[in-house]
Amino acid sequence: MKTIILLLSVVCLIGFSAYSQILKPVTWSYAAKKTSPTTATVFIKATVDQGWHLYSQFVKDGGPVKTTFTFPSSAAYTLVGTTTEPKAITKYESTFKMDVSYFEKSVVFQQRVKLKSKSATVKGSIEFMVCDDKQCLPPEEVDFSIPVN
Repeated sequence: MKTIILLLSVVCLIGFSAYSQILKPVTWSYAAKKTSPTTATVFIKATVDQGWHLYSQFVKDGGPVKTTFTFPSSAAYTLVGTTTEPKAITKYESTFKMDVSYFEKSVVFQQRVKLKSKSATVKGSIEFMVCDDKQCLPPEEVDFSIPVN
């Protein structure tokens, strides 16, 4: 009898773990290109799973968490301007009761930097939030490190 109860418990746990998979609908990739001996552009690409969307950097307060890039100060480079993004899709979302701007499938953000030496590693973090038509995932933060040679 104890064996049957133990076996049923294991089967139930396996079933529950299949339903509790961690959703990761965004994959990040990075690249850099020198534009002169002293300047470069870093490219931060989000690949978004079908049905999900990633919010723009320019979402108004009261809506979803906007995508935010944080670059700590560095002795190897300085930022030139702010992180840019292509034109986003803007639509009314009843969940937030406002127009929001977002990206589907993929988006490439760009940040220009001025190099203080021949090479540098641009480091920072991205805070972002994604939603589909049924749910929004909690905001997530990922760190990045992009070599510029």
